[in-house]
Amino acid sequence: MGTGIVSVALEHDGHEALSRIVLALAAALWLLLAAAVIGRAVGDRAGLLGDARTPAALTGSAATAVLGTRLTLLGWTWAGIAALCIAALLWAALLEPVLGALERPAVGVELLVAVAPEALAVLAATVAEAERAAWLLVVALAPFALGLLCYAYVIARFDARQLAVGRGDHWIAGGAVAIAALAAGLLTSGTATLGVWPGAHAPLRDVALVLWATAMLWLVALLVAEARWPRPAYDPHRWSTVFPLGMYAVCSFAVGAAAHAGGVTDFARVWVWVAFAVWAVVLVGTVRHARQDR
Repeated sequence: MGTGIVSVALEHDGHEALSRIVLALAAALWLLLAAAVIGRAVGDRAGLLGDARTPAALTGSAATAVLGTRLTLLGWTWAGIAALCIAALLWAALLEPVLGALERPAVGVELLVAVAPEALAVLAATVAEAERAAWLLVVALAPFALGLLCYAYVIARFDARQLAVGRGDHWIAGGAVAIAALAAGLLTSGTATLGVWPGAHAPLRDVALVLWATAMLWLVALLVAEARWPRPAYDPHRWSTVFPLGMYAVCSFAVGAAAHAGGVTDFARVWVWVAFAVWAVVLVGTVRHARQDR
């Protein structure tokens, strides 16, 4: 998820070559993880079914949707459609067991129940615009609305102490709003591009701006928490920080374009490099940690 969204952010900022390098790494990681899941299904099916009941399992759906979005932007719409089908099937299969395993108070990873449907909405809206399929834009409204409902449900149970003690996934509290803002921005642009729902354009734009502003409030809180309670040591949960950081850049590009807000776009152009820098640091940490384990 983190690598894929950083690739999308770089593409939006016009750095196509660098974006494709990051995309290649994201695709390779997706294939590697898919092979690992299939292998585990053969060798440890009981363990895999147990893991499928945890909110983290929804990263499979969300990551597939993010990768599909980048491939669609590359012009590989067929790959985006395939990714949309796979991501939707994974989400449908995992949603019920994951919802049954949610705990109180909630931690950051549980907000993936909101991120996953929003990622589907983002991919559906992206494919709809690429294929000029107005009906798919209508379909995208369903996961978008569901994602907002899931966010409200989980955030009401969110343990605020995670801002101080979270290992990285607490950033999803802001990232989940950011991806909803991205979906709203794409839906807004899609109505104009495809010439559908002329009366819905302004309300969708306003929703996108409200969601973006809410995400920015979360960003301030998260940055203050990181300064107040520094956590410099490497932790694999920091990949859950990379994704929201990249999402802040991508959603700002989308909302800025949809609302014709130059200041929002200017923020995106700066923030994409913050996301890229953190992605690089976490990637280096992951490689070093893997070498030490070996």
